[in-house]
Amino acid sequence: MSKQAENNSSLKEIFYQELTTGQKALFVFRVYYDHAIESESEFYWWSSYYLAQPKIWSSIKVGVKHFRDQSMYLLLEEIEAILRKYNCPATLDKFSITREDLERNIELFTSIKPLYSRFNQDAPVTIKNICQFIRTNSEEFLSLDYGSA
Repeated sequence: MSKQAENNSSLKEIFYQELTTGQKALFVFRVYYDHAIESESEFYWWSSYYLAQPKIWSSIKVGVKHFRDQSMYLLLEEIEAILRKYNCPATLDKFSITREDLERNIELFTSIKPLYSRFNQDAPVTIKNICQFIRTNSEEFLSLDYGSA
C-alpha cells in the first residue's frame, strides 16, 4: 500500500472512530446504499467488496440492527449466504469479483436478481425507519453547543 493510500485510510479510520454509534450506523448504511442501489451489477459488486472486508460488512449489519430494521438485516444475511455460496472472497487479498460476473454466470444472476429487487423494495422503508429513529433519538446524531453568551 502506498504511503498516501495508507495516510488516507488512517484519516478515514480516525473520522469514523469519532462518530457516535448512531452516526456510524447511518454512515455505513448510506455508503452501502448509495453504491448498491445503482444496478444489479453494482449491488453484486459492492456487496461482494464489502463482504470481503469483514469489518465493514459487519458494521453495515450492526448498523441496520441499531436502527431495529429486522427486514433489512435478514436481507443482508441472505446476501451474505448467496455470495459465500458463489465463493466471494473473505478478504481483499484475492478479490477478483467483477461486475461482468453476472453476465457470465446465469445461476449467479438468477440468485442475485431477487435480492436486488428486495433491496430496492426494502431500502426506502429502511431509510424511513432511519429518519424516524433519528427524529426520536436526535441526541445520538447532533451535538448542539450554544457556547457561553
